[in-house]
Amino acid sequence: MTFEPERLGRSRSDLAEALRSLRRRARKTQTWLARRCNMSQTKVSNIESGKLAPDIVDVELILKALEVEGPEVSKLLGLARTANTEWQDHWSSRRRGLDKKQNELARLEGATTEFRFFLLSAITGLLATPEYVRASIADVASDQSKTIAKKLERQTVLYDPSKTFTFLLTEQAVRWPLLPPLAMAMQLDRLASVSRIPGVRLGVIPLAGHIREMPLNTFTVYDRRLVTVETGTGALILRDHRDVHAYREAFDRYEQCAEFGDSCRELLAQWSMIFTRKGK
Repeated sequence: MTFEPERLGRSRSDLAEALRSLRRRARKTQTWLARRCNMSQTKVSNIESGKLAPDIVDVELILKALEVEGPEVSKLLGLARTANTEWQDHWSSRRRGLDKKQNELARLEGATTEFRFFLLSAITGLLATPEYVRASIADVASDQSKTIAKKLERQTVLYDPSKTFTFLLTEQAVRWPLLPPLAMAMQLDRLASVSRIPGVRLGVIPLAGHIREMPLNTFTVYDRRLVTVETGTGALILRDHRDVHAYREAFDRYEQCAEFGDSCRELLAQWSMIFTRKGK
């Protein structure tokens, strides 16, 4: 299937209309369909009105109940996959204001229990010092003070005992010199400090030995509900259970290459010392 970002916003309404038409063509009520699919009538109504994007399993159940067969099944399952994918480009986020994006992330973090961050090339805001946060948005033309404040405020979620975090950072992400040497040393010391917070597992993947896979993107997995995949110009939000499962499996493989605990902190201390020497 060709990727067309402009289609992502329309796919939910297209899918809703198609499923509604199939039910009516079969001369069945929403109540009947809900009972056959073990759903509430409200959920069926929200799917058919486009208020809720059904996942692949939901669509499979509906198609089976309505006895839909042939090419139409493949078409609708493909549409469901697209409906569970969202594209957020950086330009739109900046036009709305990056501080509003921070509010969205805070709501998502509030609703999530288990977090998995794979950081390929940079340190995420939850782990960043104020100087690193400021440098990471230096190219944003608007007033940055609100965005910086909200990014730092979001870090309090790390201390919530009801949540667990696993951060995997490549050596490149840790050592990329976004800041002057002494400021980078402070950032690495911050990582070591965060690694001691209960509920936080922080690991680094050193560029040594043999790593069988070559990761392509930074990504974050929120529970088993969704994945955000970062690109150079935006982020894909994936809700299809197959996508979420695939990224969780990839995370597990990368985790096997990481150093945690004292071994992680020893590496961070070595790299911090290198920056400190450069800064003198």
